[in-house]
Parts: sequence; structure tokens; C-alpha cells
Amino acid sequence: MPPDAALYKQPQTSHILRPMNAIRIALLSLLFMMNSAYAAKPPAVDPALRDALKNSFANANSFGDRFQAEVWLVDMSGRIASYVPDNLERIEILKTAHAEAKRNDLPIDLVLGLIHTESHFNRFAISRAGAQGLMQVMPFWKNEIGRPNDNLTNIHTNLRYGCTILKHYMKVAKGNVTEALARYNGSYGKTWYPERVYKNQKRYFE
Repeated sequence: MPPDAALYKQPQTSHILRPMNAIRIALLSLLFMMNSAYAAKPPAVDPALRDALKNSFANANSFGDRFQAEVWLVDMSGRIASYVPDNLERIEILKTAHAEAKRNDLPIDLVLGLIHTESHFNRFAISRAGAQGLMQVMPFWKNEIGRPNDNLTNIHTNLRYGCTILKHYMKVAKGNVTEALARYNGSYGKTWYPERVYKNQKRYFE
């Protein structure tokens, strides 16, 4: 018999438990309605960012030299091994992040610091708000750019979205990295998120 069942048999506490259960049910219903409303109404979209994402799915080798590539990949692979045990997946994440950072003229150590902050390199990460993957991209973007079947847990897809979005915010912020990072996180006007990214960037990837 579950522990709660014994309580319901005691007359002196049943009158307390019933209201508590009713409150729990009401709260769960409210949460469900809030989540449904959020899913049905994605936030207003910047048309320029929508166009940047659409155009990004058309191009992209980012290393000019094979030796340089091997040295960098071996070094960075060791730095994230505790987060991504699988060797092939680790190399795939790093190669793709390097390519997307270069394609968008973003510092690779900044991109890696952001990935560390957002997901700890877990490509299956999902936030409470529903953001997905390595760079925690919101799924509504798929419909906005006409690619509803994109899989945001896919390494290449997620990093293409994430780096394109960050590049767009860098343009909006006129190169101000702190502002761009805050916009990326949805905390424009605050610095706690950029500071977290800088800390991870400096600690793990510089």
C-alpha cells in the first residue's frame, strides 16, 4: 500500500488532503494551458534573421591545412572528452563548429564557450522553454524558414542555426559581443549570460 493511502484512511487528515489535491490539479491545468499557449504563439520574428537562416542552408572546409586541423582537433577533443565520450561524435561536433564559426566570421572559442554554456555539448539537451540541441535553438525557427522537418538534435543542423542566429545578433549589436550574446539568450540589457559564456570560453577554449 502506498504511504499516501494510509493517510486517506485517517478521517482527521482527509479533509486537508482533498483541498491539497484540488490545488495540485488546478496548478497542473494552469501550467498545461500556459505551455499550450506558448507553443501556439511563437514570439515575434525578426524578418532579417529569418532571411539569414534561410540563406545559411546553401554553403559551407574551414581548415586551410591538414596538420593545423589535426593539432586543433586533438587539443579541443581532449578538452570536451568528459562531456562527449564518443570519439567520432566529439570530432564531428568540433569540425562542424569550426566550419560554422568560420562561415559566420565568429571566433571559434566564443562559439565553443556558448555551446558549453547552453548544453555542455549534449546534442540532445532540451531546455524548460523547449530550446533544443547544442546551441539551444527554439523549434519555431524551423517553420519560420520553411524547414519543418529539420532535426535540431542533428549536429550540423543545430550548429548551422545557432551560429547564423549569433552572427545576426552580432550585426544588430554592431559588433558588440556582450549585447549579441544577451540577445541570443533573450536577456537583452543584462550581462549575466555573456559573463557566463566568457568564463567558459576563457576557462576551456582559449
